[in-house]
Amino acid sequence: MGEPAFPLDNCSYKTYAVLFGGLGGASLGYNRSMIEFGGKVYKLKQLCSIDSDPDVSRYHDEITGEKTAVVMDLFTRQQYIDWHGHEPPADWREMTPWDMWVAMDYQVPYFLFTSPPCKGLSGLLPEKSAKSQKYQALNQLTTRGIDLVLRACLEYGGSVPAFIQLENVPRIQSRGKSLLAQIKKVLTKYGYAINMRGDHNLGEIGSLGQNRMRFLIMARQESQAPIFMNYPARKKLRTIGDVIGPLPLPGNTEDGGPQHKLPQLQWKTWIRLALIKAGGDWRDLQEIPFEEYRIVHEPRGGAYAVEDWNDPSRTVTGAAGPGRSNGATAVSDPRFGFGDGTHQAIYRVSRHDEPGPTVTGAHRPNNGAICVSDPRLNEREGRHPGVYRVVRSEETAPCITGTRFGSGALAVSDARLGDKAKFNHAYKVSEWDEVGGTVASGGGPSNGGHVVADPRVNTKLHPDSYGVQDWDKTSKSIRSASRIMQSASSISDPRLSDLPKRYTDKYRMQSMEEPAATVTGVTDVQSGAQLVADVRLGCSPRSGSYGVQAWDDVGKTVTGSGDIHSGAFAVADPRPFPEDKDRGVWTIISEDGTVHRPLTTYELAMLQGFPTHLPDGRPFQLEGCSDAKAREYIGNAVPPPSAQAMGNEILLAAAQAEVGESFSLSWNEVWVAPIIDELAEAVLH
Repeated sequence: MGEPAFPLDNCSYKTYAVLFGGLGGASLGYNRSMIEFGGKVYKLKQLCSIDSDPDVSRYHDEITGEKTAVVMDLFTRQQYIDWHGHEPPADWREMTPWDMWVAMDYQVPYFLFTSPPCKGLSGLLPEKSAKSQKYQALNQLTTRGIDLVLRACLEYGGSVPAFIQLENVPRIQSRGKSLLAQIKKVLTKYGYAINMRGDHNLGEIGSLGQNRMRFLIMARQESQAPIFMNYPARKKLRTIGDVIGPLPLPGNTEDGGPQHKLPQLQWKTWIRLALIKAGGDWRDLQEIPFEEYRIVHEPRGGAYAVEDWNDPSRTVTGAAGPGRSNGATAVSDPRFGFGDGTHQAIYRVSRHDEPGPTVTGAHRPNNGAICVSDPRLNEREGRHPGVYRVVRSEETAPCITGTRFGSGALAVSDARLGDKAKFNHAYKVSEWDEVGGTVASGGGPSNGGHVVADPRVNTKLHPDSYGVQDWDKTSKSIRSASRIMQSASSISDPRLSDLPKRYTDKYRMQSMEEPAATVTGVTDVQSGAQLVADVRLGCSPRSGSYGVQAWDDVGKTVTGSGDIHSGAFAVADPRPFPEDKDRGVWTIISEDGTVHRPLTTYELAMLQGFPTHLPDGRPFQLEGCSDAKAREYIGNAVPPPSAQAMGNEILLAAAQAEVGESFSLSWNEVWVAPIIDELAEAVLH
C-alpha cells in the first residue's frame, strides 16, 4: 500500500492474535497490512503469537522485530500422551481459557488467525500413519485452539473476534472432514458467515515465486462486520529466477548468511540432478540412455602435479590445467560466476543427434570449443558377424575375408585396458609379444586404429636399413639406395615445421632482460601471443612458503597466518575421485548449459516471501538452527506477502463497518458474503 499520505497519529489499530504462529510469516505480513479509508489509516496490531516450540518462538521475535511470541502447549493431557507416547513432565500443566486470556493481554482480538499443525492431514503422510492415535491427537489441535480462544473471549471479554481465519493443507477436506464439521458448527452458533475452500493459491495472492495451494476458512461475525469482504486481487506469479536471481551466489555466506550454503549431497545425487531435465523429476531418469553417460576417473600422470621451479617441466599436454583429466561436467541455475565476456559455449557438450552450435576458433572446451557425446556404433541389419572382431593371438582365427576391420577383418585384443571406456590407443604401437589394444571404431591410428611392432623380417637387410640419424651427428654416406628400408634415410628433426607466411613469434618465449616483441591482437600462444620467462615470485617468501606436506607425515606447526603463501599449508592429497556415496558440493554443467543444484535454505525462505535481511541488518537466518529444522520451519510458514494482502481486505471490511457501510462495489470477487436464509423473490412487471 506504500506510506500513508498523512501522519500515523490519525491511525486506527485493529488487534489480532495468532495460534501456532511458528516462524512468524503470518505475523510479519499482518503487521505490514495497512489501508487508508475515510481520511484515516488502519493497521493491525499483534497481541500474541502462540507456539509450543521455544526455538521457533525466538525466531518469530527476531524476524518480526517485536516481542509478542508466547510459548504455550495447547495439548490436553491425553493428547500430550497420545502424541509423545509418555506422561508430560512434572512442571507441565494443561492450558485453560484464563491462560489464553492472559496471553492475549486481557483483550478480545478483533481478528484471530490460526495455522494448526498439518502433518497428520498432509498427503505426505501415509494413510495408515494419519489414522493412528498419535496423529489424531495432533489433528485435534485444530479445534482445541479455536475452542480455548472463544471460551476465553466470552468468559472474560464478553464478545468474540470479528474475523477468524484458519490456514491448512487442502487435504484437510478429506482427512479432517469431521474436524471441519465441528468448526463450522461452532462458528455458525456464534453468528459467523463462513467460507471454506481448498483452492486458495497464496502464490497468486502474494505474487510469490511459487504456487502454494492451501485450504482457508474465513469467518466473519456479521453483527460486528455486516458488510461482506472481498477476496484479495490475484497477481502474476513470479519465476524462481525472478526471486533468487538478484540474491548472492550460493556459497556466499557473507552476503547471504550462514544458511546460504549448498548442502553436502552424495556424488551420485549430483549426477542424477545433472541428468534430469529442467522442470522434470526422478521419473526422467528412466528415459536416460545411460550407456551414453559413463563417468570414469582415470587420471593420467601429472594430474594435480606441483612442478619444482628449479627442475625441468614435465611434458606439456593439451589438457593444460590441474586435474583436467577429471573433467567437470544439475533448480535449474544459469550463473557460473564467469566474467561478462565469457563465451556461452564454455564446457558445452552437444548431443550427437542435435545440430551443433557455431564453430569458433577456440581450441579448448573452456574457451568455447565444443565437445560431443559420441554414441556407440549402431547395429544394422545384415552386418557381417565378424565386424570389429577381436581374437586372441593364441586362438585359431576365423575365416579371413577380403574386407577391412569394419566389415569383418580381425584384430588382437588388449586385455590390459580393463573395462575403462577411454580412447588411449591413438597412434598406439602394440608390442609383438603382448596382448594387443582393444579395437575401436576409429578407422585410423589417430582414432584408435592399431599398429603393431612386428619383429618378423623376411629379408636380409643392410645394417642401416630403416636407420634414423641423430640431428647432432654427422650424416652417414649418401648412397643410391635412398629408400628408408634400405638405408639410414630418416632423421629425428627437432625443428617445428614451418609454413609460408607463418608469424615469426609463434610460441615465442621472451627474456625478462630484453625488450618485448610487438604486441598483437591474438590470444593464443600458437598464433603469436607472447610468453615470458618470469622468475619473480612477487614476494619475499620465508622458509616453508608454498610448502606441500606429505600425506603420511606428521603435519607442521599451525601458525596464526595459515596461508599457502606463508607456510606449508598445502597437502599432497592422494584420495581418489569421489565415490557414489561421498558427500560434497560439485559443479556439473548439464546438457542444457545450466547447473542443476539444490536450492539453499536462504533461497527457500526468499521463495516463501521472507525479507532478505532481519530488522537488525543481518541476512535472513535462523541462528543456531540446523538446515533440516530451518527448512521445516520455513515450509510451515505462511508467506508474509500473502498474509499482508489478506490483512488489507480484513482492514477494509473493518473500516467500512466502522462508518456504517453495508454495501460497496469492487472488481474483486466476494470472499465472505452475508448469510442469507431466504432469497428475495424478484417480481418482474
